Amino acid sequence: MSAIVRLLLDAGVRVRGSDAKDSPLLERLRERGATIWVGHDPERLEGADTVVVSSAIREDNAELAAARARGLRVLHRSQALASAMGEQSRVAIAGANGKTTTSSMLTVALLEAGEAPSFALGGELSTQGVNAALGEGVAFVAEADESDGSFLAYQPDVAVVTNVQPDHLDFYGDFSTVEAAYLEFAATIVDGGLLVVCADDAGSQRLGRRASAAGRRVVRYGFADDADVRLVDPVLDGTSARAVLVEAGVRRELAITVPGRHNLLNAAAAYTAAAHGLGVDPQSVLDGLAAYGGTRRRFETKGEVRGVTVVDDYAHNPGKVEAVVRTAKEIAGEHRLFVIFQPHLYSRTRDFATAFAAGLSPADEILLLDIYGAREEPMDGVTSELIAGPLVQAGRSARVVDVETALASVAHAAQPGDLVLTVGAGDVTWVGPQLLEVLHR
Repeated sequence: MSAIVRLLLDAGVRVRGSDAKDSPLLERLRERGATIWVGHDPERLEGADTVVVSSAIREDNAELAAARARGLRVLHRSQALASAMGEQSRVAIAGANGKTTTSSMLTVALLEAGEAPSFALGGELSTQGVNAALGEGVAFVAEADESDGSFLAYQPDVAVVTNVQPDHLDFYGDFSTVEAAYLEFAATIVDGGLLVVCADDAGSQRLGRRASAAGRRVVRYGFADDADVRLVDPVLDGTSARAVLVEAGVRRELAITVPGRHNLLNAAAAYTAAAHGLGVDPQSVLDGLAAYGGTRRRFETKGEVRGVTVVDDYAHNPGKVEAVVRTAKEIAGEHRLFVIFQPHLYSRTRDFATAFAAGLSPADEILLLDIYGAREEPMDGVTSELIAGPLVQAGRSARVVDVETALASVAHAAQPGDLVLTVGAGDVTWVGPQLLEVLHR
């Protein structure tokens, strides 16, 4: 939602809005020119002609109910984003995992190449400090959220699908419906456009084959032998990574300053979209990717105290959690990895508790916070213990604790060289800074 606010302000539109609680993000939007209040009051709709809502807003919300009663135009955030895209070439990046990083990498690569893109991302770029802006270039890069089917709104010239995996089953019901939605997403690509898929992901591969059979132009990237844009000879070096990128017999060096094999895949996806979809010079894209400095809440280092490093990550589904924990464990090396994980949504915890446990299992110490319900009400029998149980049975050190206990436990046990990872899409992001304060004391 904050990205849409920035785009509308850039376009000269007057914006007011509300949120459940205050945050530094809201203050930055106020400084940018938006009027924002905490709490929901229908009287503040006076003078508005359009109301934009996120998926988290329920129909009984006081402001939304009043807007409908008054006959105001009500847009889902995806519709507002689509309307802000204008006539630029649209690049929509979707997938269960990696879409924020991939769209951020693509944006930075285009900025560094002098292409001046517009963009709307799911996280703030570390170097630019924003998650959205209107640019004068030919491209608009947008993160396309599949969680509620709203990624069908954009009609992209280039669509990227990083992976197709079971997620958001509270909305879709089953995996076959998820796959059908991605196929419908591919069908929204404009005539002559490009679909970029990951050759390493079975669901993405199936999507590519079906789209190709329907006459779509498809380019595949990945480590797989049959990838059109193939990664070989990967080197994972602490907080950076590199590989050789091979296409049509040409070998080029791909180097990034973020860790992990999964980020090499994200970079390859961004490269393919830019070079094959937008026609940007390949070497300029690679040079731009080398300048990518990360995205907030994507393996973001929050600080180091007494040799203990604290990193925060937004991972909230099993695939994301598995990738970030594996990468963190590789970086920790001979030292210990502590993970403080806050499950996001009761339905997701119910559906994937065992998969979450598997993804968390490489960590040396696992502290589970209570579930962050977001838009959902608690469900009988669904707690973080569903994740802790399989871990304990497998002999891992895991327990459910409150924030204060987590802070005290890690501050007492962590030694120089250890890595602490806070993980989740809820307010666990504030635990890292609190831990740094405790470590200081």
